[in-house]
Order: sequence, then C-alpha cells, then structure tokens
Amino acid sequence: MFPIIILLLIALFLVSVCTGSLNVSPSALFRGLFVEYSETVATVYDLRLPRVFISMLAGAALAVSGVLMQSVMKNPIADPGVIGISSGAAFSAVVVTALAPSLFFLTPLFALAGGIIAFLIVYSLAWNGGLNPLRVILVGVAVNAMFVGLSSAFNSFSGGNLSGVAAIVNGNITMKTWDDVSTLFWYTAAGLILSVFLAGRCNLLALEDKTARSLGVNVDRTRLIVSFAAVLLASGATAIVGVVGFLGLIAPHIARILVGTAHGKLIPFAMLLGAFLLLFADTLGRLLAAPYEIPAGVLMAVIGGPFFVFLLKKSGRYGR
Repeated sequence: MFPIIILLLIALFLVSVCTGSLNVSPSALFRGLFVEYSETVATVYDLRLPRVFISMLAGAALAVSGVLMQSVMKNPIADPGVIGISSGAAFSAVVVTALAPSLFFLTPLFALAGGIIAFLIVYSLAWNGGLNPLRVILVGVAVNAMFVGLSSAFNSFSGGNLSGVAAIVNGNITMKTWDDVSTLFWYTAAGLILSVFLAGRCNLLALEDKTARSLGVNVDRTRLIVSFAAVLLASGATAIVGVVGFLGLIAPHIARILVGTAHGKLIPFAMLLGAFLLLFADTLGRLLAAPYEIPAGVLMAVIGGPFFVFLLKKSGRYGR
C-alpha cells in the first residue's frame, strides 16, 4: 500500500500545483523553476506552492496526532479536533497573532501551551476513577465548543479584519508564505520524528495496563510522552492552518484498514494519507467554486461529521 499512496500523493501534488486560476503544465513548471524565468511559474511558486506544502505538512501532523491520541486513549474515535486540543491551540494562536504578530515564529509554541491546557482540562474533567472513552469524547466536545466560541469572539472583537486570525478560526489555507512553510516544517518534523521513535511504545499501550507493566513499561509516563507528541503535532499544525476537524479521525481509521494496527507501519502510512487528504480537500476547495474558495476545514467537516457519527455508532460498546 505504501507505493500506491506515494504515487497518489505525487500525482495529487502535480495536479494541485498545476491547476487553479493559473494553469501550467508539469513540463512548463519544471522549466520555469529550474531552467528559465517564467512570470506564471514565479506566481505559482510564490502563491500556490507554499499552501501545497503546508497542506501536506499539516495533514501529516494531524493524522499522526490522531494515531497517537487513539493509542493513548485506546479509543478509535479520539481525535485532537473532537476532544478540544485543536481549538485550545487555535485560541492561543489567535491571541498571539492578534496581539503580538512579531512573535510569529513562536506561535506554534504558544499554540502548544493552549493545546496542553485543553488536554489537561479534558482529562481532569473526564477523570472519574479512570478514563471512560465516551466521557472523554463528551467532555472534549464541550471544551472544543468553549474554545471555538472564544476564538470566534476574539475575531469579532478585532472587527474580523485580521486575516491571520480569521484564517486560524476558519481553518483556511490561504495567503501562506514560505515563512509559514519553514515554521511548520520544523515543528512538524520534530513531532513526526518523535512519533516514529514512540511506535513501539504505542504498540505496548494497546495491551492491558497490567500486561504492559509486567513487561517493565511505565504506562503512565508512556501515556504522557505519547500525549505530548500528539499535542505538539496538532498544535503546530493548528497554529498555521487553523482548526481542521476530523482529519485525525479519518486518516488513522482508513490506515488501520489498509496496513493493520502495528504502529511501525501505521504511523508512516497515516502520515502519507493525512498529507494526501488535506491536500485533496484544499485542492478541491480551490476548484469547486472558482474563483471563490471553500476552506479545507469546511470540506473536512462536511466529510468528517458523518464519518464520526458512523464510528461513534459502530463503537457504541466503548460507552458501556
């Protein structure tokens, strides 16, 4: 399956880069980038290529974050967007973007702090002698609504005229630059590398806690480390592209069907699949209503909402 998803991602990359308000053939793109100057290719390079790379990086980060979060909670319907982590990170990013734009490069760190706070709120409110997965989801939905409301209110207080704030609130991948790509790359790379090293620990978390402890695993510490990696990935992506719901739910679920539950394969495959899904949503949003755009976050919500209801009904046994 890996060769297939890689080929599909390469094909989608070429389609996304070459089509839009300005169309350019792959050969003309290559010639304009590496052989001779072309005004059309220069425009594509400055305006379209950054959002394509950001879509792939953010999609990979959110998908792997979903894998890690589901591993920690032993719950296939956990998702950084559903349980409020993304919205907490988005609120922090909104505040920093509006009040201290000079701290742009540090926005993911502030978003990380917001994601951790949201994560701790959900865990503390859902804890009742243990973590019931359905209770986590219900509390997460409430926390998510709270932070979404705060972000929207902050955007309204600003008069709605701060494009960076509005993009974070709406999950819109527009007007991104190579500086955004650079910022997201380093945070995403750190989170993905950490996730690969945590694959074995995620496999151990799939065991009963007693079994894992008998193998010498510090279960609580492992959960905290894996949770930190998940929050880092979700927060970094949210700081740049805004809240994109359900991607961390859909990609891991499809990946498990295609490559199984072993995290050594699941994490890299979910990374590629997440990159493909968000790039597909962004490309489709650009082309469906041209010259207008449908935000990728909106398309993912339209697709992910019914998918989430299906999984919730299928996984109803977790609430018993």
